[in-house]
Amino acid sequence: MDRGRRAPRRADGRPFPAGVRAARAVRRAGAGAGGPAGVAGGHLPRPGRHRTGRTGRRAGDLREQREGRVNTRTAMIGLRRGGAEYMHFVRNRQEFVSSLIGTVGVYLALVLWQGGHDVEGAAGASQAVLMTAGFVAFAVYTAGLLSLPMSIAADREEGTLLRMRTIPDGVPAYLIGRAVFVLAQIGTYVALMLVAGVAFAGLELPSAAGDWLTLAWVLVLGTLSVVPLGAALGALLPGARNAAGILSLPMMGLMLVSGVMFPVTAMPAPVQWVAQAFPLYWQGLGLRSVFLPDAMLAAEIGGSWRLAEAAAVLGAWSLLGLLLAPVLLLRAARRESGTRLARAQERRAAQGAV
Repeated sequence: MDRGRRAPRRADGRPFPAGVRAARAVRRAGAGAGGPAGVAGGHLPRPGRHRTGRTGRRAGDLREQREGRVNTRTAMIGLRRGGAEYMHFVRNRQEFVSSLIGTVGVYLALVLWQGGHDVEGAAGASQAVLMTAGFVAFAVYTAGLLSLPMSIAADREEGTLLRMRTIPDGVPAYLIGRAVFVLAQIGTYVALMLVAGVAFAGLELPSAAGDWLTLAWVLVLGTLSVVPLGAALGALLPGARNAAGILSLPMMGLMLVSGVMFPVTAMPAPVQWVAQAFPLYWQGLGLRSVFLPDAMLAAEIGGSWRLAEAAAVLGAWSLLGLLLAPVLLLRAARRESGTRLARAQERRAAQGAV
């Protein structure tokens, strides 16, 4: 020890603790010996603020960027993952048939039961075609806001999101795969319902290019209005079983008041306003404008198709979902841990035992 150097003291004259004196000695040694960049100038990096490279970003920030970035390789992995899940869904006869019965089967049963007459108050407009347009919109709605949230909630419970965090670019690839799967599922339901509508409901496919264009943008905007929002809901819901209980009843209520099976003008005015606040009504309205004659306008709100308003409302819901989904999904992925997963599995086991 250098006895000629007086030990540093506090302002009140008391000496610093030995640990503080040792830390200062390390700083002086690093500054004098030309130490590494982290201690250059005699300063040690502060705890919890470790920096990487010349960028000066925190390691946590870089980790978040890795979780949120999407490059060509990540996109290809996600596409392959989504395609593999869809093929597994199609080849699983029990799951595939049960999902078709719940969508196309219910639609056909209701069309054959109630679709043999014109829409009340709109002579010349087929009730069966009205229900076809409504159930196509409802199939998109349920796939995006019921099936997708339940799948994401189940993946969180089973630890899939936690495993994806340990793989480079795993979370973005997982999300792309989920999106590909649900889009393929929606395409299957829509195609089968249109075929069934032509065969059993007297549906006529559009003959004009403008009607095909309307059909395309209504389906695209309708899908965008529910799929990102469904992903955001999946990040918030506590579990797959709870998701089904929370979402099923509101979905059925919206189906009844949004013009899926009968004109929304048959409902009281306050109910009509509630229906117009959600994308299901507007997607159904756009599809009715394609498949039904103008005689249907006698049973529509305002006596017009209001396609500009439909595009605006569907676009607003799409924007809301696209803003919320990435933030909530990455937040949910970062919060997943082995401890949280173990607790969730214990709760699920306890519920199963009861």
